[in-house]
Amino acid sequence: MVASTLSFARREPPAAAAMAIAVIGIATILGAYYFQYVLGYPPCPLCLEQRVAYYVAIPLAAMILLGLSVNSSRKVIALALFAIACAMLWNTALATYHSGVEWGWWPGPTDCSGPIPSYSGGGSLLDKINSTRVVRCDEAAWRFLGLSLAGYNVLISLALAMIALLGAAAAWKSRNEASQA
Repeated sequence: MVASTLSFARREPPAAAAMAIAVIGIATILGAYYFQYVLGYPPCPLCLEQRVAYYVAIPLAAMILLGLSVNSSRKVIALALFAIACAMLWNTALATYHSGVEWGWWPGPTDCSGPIPSYSGGGSLLDKINSTRVVRCDEAAWRFLGLSLAGYNVLISLALAMIALLGAAAAWKSRNEASQA
């Protein structure tokens, strides 16, 4: 099984890249859902924003696999993998920003890391309570080996970006080889 998988990856690197992106992306999103719905760690606004790249990359990787199965243009495959790489690099930057907010290296967005409002002033107490966000971006809900979920997302997103770039380069190279033949 491992030998046939490695053989397939060598024969068809863009397909292997798309498959890896889809599988790792699905595992990452399922992990986020597990932490949210099973373990009860509600995501902050930055956490939810970091999921968007996966919501783009996973279906696009599936479409790449479909395109490869019907002999789509290698230019299109390379561009789609490059789009995934861009989305994952953006996500790497966003997750790095979020990790820095959690470590207190820089301030976070005011809607999820600003000061908790004072309820002692005038005005409607119910309105103030309803407008208060409970899930904070500047507090890591969970850490393992010193990294929060945002920290792990930095590593996963960067790895997926590199896989996508390698797949795009292979697709572009095979496109050039096919046009010269």
